[in-house]
Amino acid sequence: QVQLVESGGGLVQAGGSLRLSCAASGSIYSINAMGWYRQAPGKQRELVAGIFSGGMTNYADSVKGRFTISRDNKNTVYLQMNSLKPEDTAVYYCNADIWSPLSGRVDYWGQGTQVTVSS
Repeated sequence: QVQLVESGGGLVQAGGSLRLSCAASGSIYSINAMGWYRQAPGKQRELVAGIFSGGMTNYADSVKGRFTISRDNKNTVYLQMNSLKPEDTAVYYCNADIWSPLSGRVDYWGQGTQVTVSS
């Protein structure tokens, strides 16, 4: 089956940077899109950034100009987070829209990685 493994979270001071990574593995035919969501306690999960198979990207207004999403050729997606703010504190989840031979087209989620930004 498909698995998404995240890494790169941590604690950083406001204004600092972190880089998250998410590696997709398993029975994958193709990946239509990958993205990052985040969820803070008491808040709804929200889309942070997405990247599509053609290389187009999309960002939430709250992170435009500060975050950059990218992919390599090994089914790994990255989120470079600069100029971090306390409001960015959340659990960040990797998401992938994947075609697999067994399951067809399915949304998969990573385990989540904690990002904490101190003021």
